[in-house]
Amino acid sequence: MRVTDIQRCEVRPGLLVEWTLDPGTVETATALPEDSRPPAYVQESHIRTARSVREDGLFVPTWLGTAFDIPGTVGLDVLQNALRSWTLRHETLRSGFRWVGDDMRRFTLDADAVSLQRRVIGDFSDATELVRYLQDRFDVAADALAWPNFIYAAVVRDDCTSVYMAFDHSNVDAYSLQRIPAEIHELCAAGADGPAVERTPVGSYVDFCGMERANADQVDTTHTIVDRWREFINRCDGKLPGFPVDLGLSPGGELPTQQLMQEMLVDADDAAAFESYCRPFGGSLVGVLAATSLIVREIGGQSVYRTVVPFHTRAKSQWLDSVGWYVGGAPIEIPTSQALDFDSVMGMVRSALRANRPLARIPIARVLRLLGSDFRPTSPDLYSIVSFVDARGIPGSERWAELNAYGLLRVSYGDQVCVWITRLHEGLQFASRYPDTDVAYKNMRLYVEQLRDIVVSVARNRPVVPGPASVAHEGLPRARTEAAISELPGPAR
Repeated sequence: MRVTDIQRCEVRPGLLVEWTLDPGTVETATALPEDSRPPAYVQESHIRTARSVREDGLFVPTWLGTAFDIPGTVGLDVLQNALRSWTLRHETLRSGFRWVGDDMRRFTLDADAVSLQRRVIGDFSDATELVRYLQDRFDVAADALAWPNFIYAAVVRDDCTSVYMAFDHSNVDAYSLQRIPAEIHELCAAGADGPAVERTPVGSYVDFCGMERANADQVDTTHTIVDRWREFINRCDGKLPGFPVDLGLSPGGELPTQQLMQEMLVDADDAAAFESYCRPFGGSLVGVLAATSLIVREIGGQSVYRTVVPFHTRAKSQWLDSVGWYVGGAPIEIPTSQALDFDSVMGMVRSALRANRPLARIPIARVLRLLGSDFRPTSPDLYSIVSFVDARGIPGSERWAELNAYGLLRVSYGDQVCVWITRLHEGLQFASRYPDTDVAYKNMRLYVEQLRDIVVSVARNRPVVPGPASVAHEGLPRARTEAAISELPGPAR
């Protein structure tokens, strides 16, 4: 799905209906005993970070979601049954946490205790007003520090119904969201026709959390993975890495608001040619990271590109269809000052990924705890990322454009840069959250334009020659001079 925010996902007027957990279901949850299965380290880190930032006086919504159309007419009872069936399939959605002192303790509802409450909110004739309502409502209903922390909504019209589903990040990742449209369509079609959908049971993310944590807790400060993280962080001046270009931020300043940048990078033909060229080195992910390392060296002057690469942790087939936050991270270092050409940089990236991907098996939060460093989070993002996902194999992905299917980000506050590049049937899509400053906007525009130019140059067999750091160089296609950078407009506010 194209990644965007609620403002850019083609919201249209209509009758708004929403579903949340029934008050009786919520009341039942308050009396539940403790579930012995612990939170995943990534869940605990996310929720503790949200609490820390809130204690500093800032409410930072961080929900994720999806939006898609169901063409034609669908009855509200049919849609509600589909949403409930889908919810019951994924145990994490009926599992939450309560604080006992400073400890997070899990509780989990039985499936037969879960009911949805439907509310007809009313007709919206103005799309801008509807978008504002949806964002404000999702901010409250999918709050990391509340439970339940998800909500479903639909905008009903004569020709189609648009479905919106928002979740706190502790319950979902991008892959979870991408599977939703086809599954809800299938459930609605079956509900309208009568026969029940026979679905293979999926693995529970709650079970995964317990197993992953038990494995991580066997690692201590003497483990080689911890040593390698310690060395990496020391080379990052004692911090996890940010995006190595000037973002126009003052040290110690307030957490800035963010902006979204999203567009198609290249079409399907150039995306396929780029993938074909990069395949001997490991594919488009390697190519994207190689291009990024060259671009940020030219813009930011870093002789070594350091970043944390996200990898999924769905190592077993039982987790493939499961909803949850199955993501780990591996640190890599690319010495771009030693690069002779684009192929040599891809070789560096391939070697770094092969050597360091096993580090993603141990959650970063566990590593930081073992390092004993004072990583009191002051931002919802602990570090910057550049993520690549090939989504063409997701069931129903060939219909995403037709169904106006989007993955939704809540863009609010943050001092890091998060980049998502998605391979779709129609090409490569770029999306990024970045600090809302003029300097960050100009450097992110440079990054996007040069990334596009490198992808196109590689796809069309044009040479890409690394240039000197912090100096515009004709080797990187259409690299801009400092004068040209200063002429770029600032972000729309």
